[in-house]
Amino acid sequence: MRTTDTPHPVQIAPGLGPAHTARIKDWPTDERPRERFRALGPGALRTAELLAILLSSGAGGRTALEVAETVYQSFGRSLRRLAAATSSQLRAIPGIGEARAVSIQAALELGRRGAQEVRMEDGRVSSPRDVYRRFELKLRDLRQEEFHILLLNSQNAVISDVMITRGILDASVIHPREVFAPALAEAAAAVILVHNHPSGDPTPSPADREVTRQLVNAGRVLGVPVRDHVVVGNGRYSSFLDLGLLPADDR
Repeated sequence: MRTTDTPHPVQIAPGLGPAHTARIKDWPTDERPRERFRALGPGALRTAELLAILLSSGAGGRTALEVAETVYQSFGRSLRRLAAATSSQLRAIPGIGEARAVSIQAALELGRRGAQEVRMEDGRVSSPRDVYRRFELKLRDLRQEEFHILLLNSQNAVISDVMITRGILDASVIHPREVFAPALAEAAAAVILVHNHPSGDPTPSPADREVTRQLVNAGRVLGVPVRDHVVVGNGRYSSFLDLGLLPADDR
Protein backbone atom coordinates (compact mmCIF):
# COMPACT_ATOMS: atom_id res chain seq x y z
CA MET A 1 0.00 0.00 0.00
CA ARG A 2 1.33 3.37 -0.97
CA THR A 3 1.37 6.11 1.62
CA THR A 4 2.06 9.84 1.69
CA ASP A 5 2.99 12.32 4.36
CA THR A 6 -0.07 14.49 3.94
CA PRO A 7 -1.82 15.18 7.27
CA HIS A 8 -4.11 12.35 8.38
CA PRO A 9 -7.24 13.69 10.11
CA VAL A 10 -7.66 12.65 13.74
CA GLN A 11 -11.20 11.55 14.50
CA ILE A 12 -12.46 11.71 18.06
CA ALA A 13 -14.64 8.89 19.28
CA PRO A 14 -18.23 9.85 20.13
CA GLY A 15 -18.53 11.19 23.65
CA LEU A 16 -14.83 11.88 24.05
CA GLY A 17 -13.85 15.48 24.69
CA PRO A 18 -10.49 17.17 24.03
CA ALA A 19 -9.18 16.23 27.50
CA HIS A 20 -9.28 12.57 26.53
CA THR A 21 -7.66 12.79 23.10
CA ALA A 22 -4.09 12.84 24.43
CA ARG A 23 -4.28 9.07 24.99
CA ILE A 24 -3.91 6.90 21.91
CA LYS A 25 -6.03 4.16 23.51
CA ASP A 26 -9.03 6.55 23.49
CA TRP A 27 -8.92 7.02 19.73
CA PRO A 28 -11.06 4.97 17.34
CA THR A 29 -9.20 1.70 16.70
CA ASP A 30 -8.59 2.41 13.01
CA GLU A 31 -7.01 5.77 13.90
CA ARG A 32 -4.44 4.43 16.36
CA PRO A 33 -0.95 4.29 14.84
CA ARG A 34 -0.09 1.02 16.62
CA GLU A 35 -3.25 -0.67 15.39
CA ARG A 36 -2.65 0.63 11.86
CA PHE A 37 0.94 -0.64 12.14
CA ARG A 38 -0.26 -4.12 13.11
CA ALA A 39 -3.01 -4.24 10.49
CA LEU A 40 -1.20 -2.68 7.54
CA GLY A 41 2.52 -2.86 8.32
CA PRO A 42 5.03 -0.01 8.81
CA GLY A 43 5.15 0.91 5.13
CA ALA A 44 1.52 2.04 5.20
CA LEU A 45 2.06 4.58 7.97
CA ARG A 46 3.02 8.18 7.43
CA THR A 47 6.23 9.44 9.00
CA ALA A 48 4.31 11.38 11.64
CA GLU A 49 2.41 8.22 12.62
CA LEU A 50 5.66 6.32 13.09
CA LEU A 51 6.94 9.19 15.22
CA ALA A 52 3.71 9.07 17.24
CA ILE A 53 4.34 5.39 18.02
CA LEU A 54 7.80 6.36 19.19
CA LEU A 55 6.39 9.11 21.45
CA SER A 56 3.73 6.69 22.79
CA SER A 57 1.52 9.39 24.38
CA GLY A 58 0.54 12.99 23.91
CA ALA A 59 1.26 16.05 26.02
CA GLY A 60 -0.44 19.29 26.98
CA GLY A 61 -3.86 18.15 25.78
CA ARG A 62 -2.51 17.13 22.37
CA THR A 63 -2.40 13.61 20.99
CA ALA A 64 0.87 11.85 20.28
CA LEU A 65 0.11 12.23 16.59
CA GLU A 66 -0.36 15.99 16.96
CA VAL A 67 2.93 16.30 18.82
CA ALA A 68 4.60 14.14 16.18
CA GLU A 69 3.20 16.33 13.39
CA THR A 70 4.64 19.39 15.14
CA VAL A 71 8.05 17.74 15.41
CA TYR A 72 8.04 16.70 11.76
CA GLN A 73 6.88 20.11 10.53
CA SER A 74 9.47 21.88 12.69
CA PHE A 75 12.19 20.36 10.54
CA GLY A 76 10.59 20.98 7.16
CA ARG A 77 9.00 17.52 7.03
CA SER A 78 12.49 16.14 6.40
CA LEU A 79 13.85 13.12 8.27
CA ARG A 80 17.33 14.12 7.22
CA ARG A 81 16.95 17.49 8.96
CA LEU A 82 15.34 15.84 11.95
CA ALA A 83 18.24 13.38 12.20
CA ALA A 84 20.68 16.31 12.26
CA ALA A 85 18.76 18.13 15.03
CA THR A 86 20.41 18.68 18.38
CA SER A 87 18.82 17.65 21.66
CA SER A 88 18.20 21.29 22.56
CA GLN A 89 16.41 21.90 19.25
CA LEU A 90 14.14 18.94 19.87
CA ARG A 91 13.45 19.94 23.46
CA ALA A 92 12.39 23.39 22.28
CA ILE A 93 9.29 21.76 20.76
CA PRO A 94 6.29 21.65 23.15
CA GLY A 95 5.75 18.10 24.36
CA ILE A 96 9.35 16.98 23.75
CA GLY A 97 11.44 16.55 26.87
CA GLU A 98 14.87 15.05 27.37
CA ALA A 99 13.68 11.42 27.27
CA ARG A 100 11.70 11.89 24.07
CA ALA A 101 14.51 13.82 22.40
CA VAL A 102 16.90 10.97 23.19
CA SER A 103 14.38 8.39 21.89
CA ILE A 104 13.99 10.24 18.59
CA GLN A 105 17.75 10.61 18.14
CA ALA A 106 18.35 6.95 19.02
CA ALA A 107 15.70 5.71 16.56
CA LEU A 108 17.05 7.81 13.72
CA GLU A 109 20.61 6.71 14.48
CA LEU A 110 19.49 3.08 14.28
CA GLY A 111 17.97 3.78 10.87
CA ARG A 112 21.15 5.48 9.72
CA ARG A 113 23.27 2.55 10.88
CA GLY A 114 20.98 0.08 9.17
CA ALA A 115 21.34 1.94 5.88
CA GLN A 116 25.08 2.08 6.41
CA GLU A 117 25.34 -1.68 6.91
CA VAL A 118 23.86 -2.24 3.46
CA ARG A 119 26.58 -0.05 1.99
CA MET A 120 29.30 -1.91 3.87
CA GLU A 121 28.42 -5.50 2.97
CA ASP A 122 31.75 -5.86 1.17
CA GLY A 123 34.47 -5.10 3.72
CA ARG A 124 37.07 -4.16 1.13
CA VAL A 125 38.01 -0.61 0.18
CA SER A 126 39.05 -0.39 -3.45
CA SER A 127 38.49 3.30 -4.20
CA PRO A 128 37.86 6.69 -2.55
CA ARG A 129 34.20 6.30 -3.48
CA ASP A 130 34.00 3.19 -1.30
CA VAL A 131 35.24 5.30 1.61
CA TYR A 132 32.73 8.04 0.83
CA ARG A 133 29.85 5.55 0.72
CA ARG A 134 30.82 4.27 4.15
CA PHE A 135 30.83 7.72 5.71
CA GLU A 136 28.27 9.72 3.72
CA LEU A 137 25.28 9.06 5.99
CA LYS A 138 27.35 9.33 9.15
CA LEU A 139 29.09 12.63 8.42
CA ARG A 140 27.26 14.66 5.79
CA ASP A 141 24.79 16.46 8.10
CA LEU A 142 26.99 17.03 11.13
CA ARG A 143 27.34 20.61 12.37
CA GLN A 144 30.95 20.15 13.38
CA GLU A 145 33.91 18.33 11.96
CA GLU A 146 34.72 14.75 12.92
CA PHE A 147 38.06 13.17 12.10
CA HIS A 148 38.12 9.38 11.63
CA ILE A 149 40.63 6.78 10.54
CA LEU A 150 39.85 3.55 8.73
CA LEU A 151 42.23 0.77 9.71
CA LEU A 152 42.97 -1.63 6.83
CA ASN A 153 44.54 -5.05 6.71
CA SER A 154 46.92 -6.21 4.00
CA GLN A 155 43.98 -7.08 1.70
CA ASN A 156 42.51 -3.55 2.05
CA ALA A 157 39.62 -4.89 4.13
CA VAL A 158 38.42 -2.62 6.94
CA ILE A 159 39.45 -3.70 10.42
CA SER A 160 37.67 -0.85 12.20
CA ASP A 161 36.64 2.80 12.06
CA VAL A 162 38.04 4.96 14.86
CA MET A 163 36.92 8.52 15.59
CA ILE A 164 39.93 10.58 16.66
CA THR A 165 38.57 14.08 17.27
CA ARG A 166 35.42 16.17 17.03
CA GLY A 167 35.73 19.90 16.30
CA ILE A 168 37.95 22.12 14.18
CA LEU A 169 40.51 20.11 12.20
CA ASP A 170 43.93 21.53 12.99
CA ALA A 171 47.45 20.12 12.95
CA SER A 172 48.03 21.45 16.47
CA VAL A 173 45.09 19.39 17.77
CA ILE A 174 45.54 16.08 15.94
CA HIS A 175 48.66 14.37 17.23
CA PRO A 176 50.11 11.45 15.22
CA ARG A 177 50.19 9.39 18.42
CA GLU A 178 46.38 9.50 18.66
CA VAL A 179 46.03 8.43 15.04
CA PHE A 180 48.57 5.63 14.92
CA ALA A 181 48.17 4.14 18.40
CA PRO A 182 44.94 2.33 17.33
CA ALA A 183 46.59 1.32 14.04
CA LEU A 184 49.56 -0.25 15.82
CA ALA A 185 47.31 -1.90 18.41
CA GLU A 186 45.24 -3.53 15.65
CA ALA A 187 48.31 -4.37 13.53
CA ALA A 188 46.83 -2.39 10.65
CA ALA A 189 48.70 -2.51 7.35
CA ALA A 190 47.54 0.98 6.35
CA VAL A 191 45.12 3.74 7.28
CA ILE A 192 42.75 6.08 5.46
CA LEU A 193 41.98 9.47 6.95
CA VAL A 194 38.37 10.72 6.76
CA HIS A 195 36.68 13.89 7.92
CA ASN A 196 33.73 16.08 6.97
CA HIS A 197 33.20 19.73 6.07
CA PRO A 198 29.95 21.01 7.65
CA SER A 199 29.83 23.69 4.94
CA GLY A 200 29.10 20.94 2.42
CA ASP A 201 32.09 21.90 0.25
CA PRO A 202 34.68 19.08 0.42
CA THR A 203 37.54 21.09 -1.10
CA PRO A 204 40.64 20.43 1.05
CA SER A 205 41.65 23.44 3.16
CA PRO A 206 45.22 24.49 4.01
CA ALA A 207 44.67 22.96 7.47
CA ASP A 208 43.56 19.68 5.85
CA ARG A 209 46.75 19.64 3.79
CA GLU A 210 48.97 20.33 6.79
CA VAL A 211 47.31 17.63 8.91
CA THR A 212 47.69 15.16 6.04
CA ARG A 213 51.35 16.05 5.49
CA GLN A 214 52.19 15.48 9.14
CA LEU A 215 50.32 12.18 9.33
CA VAL A 216 51.77 10.88 6.07
CA ASN A 217 55.28 11.58 7.40
CA ALA A 218 54.49 9.90 10.74
CA GLY A 219 52.97 6.87 9.01
CA ARG A 220 56.05 6.49 6.84
CA VAL A 221 58.28 6.39 9.92
CA LEU A 222 56.01 3.86 11.68
CA GLY A 223 55.55 1.66 8.64
CA VAL A 224 51.78 2.30 8.48
CA PRO A 225 51.17 4.22 5.26
CA VAL A 226 48.33 6.71 4.80
CA ARG A 227 46.52 5.48 1.70
CA ASP A 228 44.19 8.46 1.30
CA HIS A 229 42.43 11.33 3.01
CA VAL A 230 38.78 11.61 2.02
CA VAL A 231 36.84 14.79 2.80
CA VAL A 232 33.06 14.29 2.97
CA GLY A 233 30.76 17.10 1.85
CA ASN A 234 27.09 17.38 0.95
CA GLY A 235 26.53 14.82 -1.80
CA ARG A 236 30.17 14.87 -2.89
CA TYR A 237 33.69 14.27 -1.64
CA SER A 238 37.34 15.05 -2.27
CA SER A 239 40.13 12.49 -2.27
CA PHE A 240 43.74 13.47 -1.68
CA LEU A 241 44.69 10.41 -3.70
CA ASP A 242 42.56 11.43 -6.70
CA LEU A 243 43.78 15.02 -6.45
CA GLY A 244 47.43 13.93 -6.48
CA LEU A 245 48.05 15.40 -3.04
CA LEU A 246 49.66 12.25 -1.59
CA PRO A 247 53.32 11.36 -2.20
CA ALA A 248 53.72 8.56 -4.73
CA ASP A 249 55.15 6.09 -2.21
CA ASP A 250 52.09 6.44 0.04
CA ARG A 251 49.50 5.60 -2.58
